[in-house]
Amino acid sequence: MIADEHSRPFRDADGRLEVGGVPLDRLAARVGSTPFFAYDRELVSRRVAEVRAALPDDLDLGYAVKANPMPAVVQHLATQVDTLDVASAGEMAIALDTGTPAERVTFAGPGKTDDELRRAVAAGVLVEVESEGEVRRLLAAGRDLGLVPRAAVRVNPDFAVKGSGMRMGGGPQQFGVDAEAVPDLMALMADLGLPLEGFHVFAGSQNLHAAILAEAQDRTVDLLLELAKQAPAPISYVNLGGGFGIPYFEKDERLDLGAVGDNLERLCSERLRPVLGDIRIGIELGRYLVGEAGVYVTRVVDRKMSRGTTYVVVDGGMHHQLAASGNFGQVIRRNYPIATDGAAREPEEVTVVGSLCTPLDLLGDRVRLPRVEVGDLVVVHQAGAYGLTASPTAFLGHPAPAEVLV
Repeated sequence: MIADEHSRPFRDADGRLEVGGVPLDRLAARVGSTPFFAYDRELVSRRVAEVRAALPDDLDLGYAVKANPMPAVVQHLATQVDTLDVASAGEMAIALDTGTPAERVTFAGPGKTDDELRRAVAAGVLVEVESEGEVRRLLAAGRDLGLVPRAAVRVNPDFAVKGSGMRMGGGPQQFGVDAEAVPDLMALMADLGLPLEGFHVFAGSQNLHAAILAEAQDRTVDLLLELAKQAPAPISYVNLGGGFGIPYFEKDERLDLGAVGDNLERLCSERLRPVLGDIRIGIELGRYLVGEAGVYVTRVVDRKMSRGTTYVVVDGGMHHQLAASGNFGQVIRRNYPIATDGAAREPEEVTVVGSLCTPLDLLGDRVRLPRVEVGDLVVVHQAGAYGLTASPTAFLGHPAPAEVLV
């Protein structure tokens, strides 16, 4: 079972749950309340090392802060990655507070406000522009500050990535500039005196298929080389996106990271470097670096039977972990890996629900767990990415959970 696979990094030699070497019950006492999110710094570092070993040496590794913007997590990763990618002024402040140089911070996302653009220009971060209107507003911010903005173009490719959990390219999109419109935008930027540093292409996320990722990366390189050929001046930067997925469900297979790395090595050495020379080439990963290093810990407050179904009610729920409830992009709801610390008890089938007054508040539907009692801790795995900050925390006025990096 995939739940067993994902529990393994969080269990000690006796099978007891722990995070970062700290027994779960002791960690709960240390945090002081449930529910809470706990992230294992050693697992994060180990994943970064695995990625580094698989990727070409001359490929920059970026962290997408949106996956988990907890300041301690971002600070930890800032010492191990090359760039930080942000999607708001708030994330930009977190990134810059780590001491990461501004030239190593990129700002992407539709709907950047005038205030956000002004702050980005003042900081000196690279703005991935997503429309002609944004180009003009970015230049206006630069004029007001007496600074030349740093800009790249985020490109909406003319292809989609099959098998992605979320498609972010191909067809009409709110993200980026349609590939066929980029040449005209580059000409406008040149006319307006806004230097172009390069391009960012991100076509999809949460993909577990190395062959599909390789095809997407090949097509991305085709597109980037064509756009670079049409650029008014030599570019100095390209971002190939990311999209590396992690397994969440029972039949998910792990991404073959070695195969992905081999393809990126080929693309860099045989296609990009011979044409573009010694430019910065990067990929951007979020979920893949932190997703499996986190757990959501909640405590059982009630146990009840309703018409043949045993319900375990916990003090957390979808207001903290929307993704695990199945309401964050799942077409068909499936259970995230879930576990308890009572490994020696007889197993039973239960449905784990949260504390909210909605049937959507479902964390585990008919899952087999060792018998669960009031006061036990229940752990939802794969909670290191798109957990707390991707959830409706204000719904029904429950307290916010704590977060801890162990």
